[in-house]
Amino acid sequence: MATTYTEERRLHLQALAELLPDHGLVGRMVGGGEPVLWVWHPRTGRQTLIFATPTQRGWLFLWSPGGQGGADELEMTVESLKAILGADAERPPEGN
Repeated sequence: MATTYTEERRLHLQALAELLPDHGLVGRMVGGGEPVLWVWHPRTGRQTLIFATPTQRGWLFLWSPGGQGGADELEMTVESLKAILGADAERPPEGN
C-alpha cells in the first residue's frame, strides 16, 4: 500500500512529467512503489532520473549531474532539464 509520502512524491513527479512534451523532452514514471521520473531528450539521447524529496522549504527535484529544482517552480525546473539534456542539440532547418 502506498504511503502519503509516496503518493505526494508521485503527484509532484507527474506534474513535472506533464510539462516535458511542451519543451521537447520525453518522460516516463518508473520505480513502482518508489517512483522516479526517467527523462530524456529525443535528439541528443541524453537522459537522467529525477527524484523528488521533501525539504524544509517544500519539495525538491534532484537529478544528475548536480541538478535541482523546486516543485513549486515547475517551468524553471523543466527549462533547466532542457538546457542540460538538450545541450548541443541541433534544430532542424525551417522550411525543409
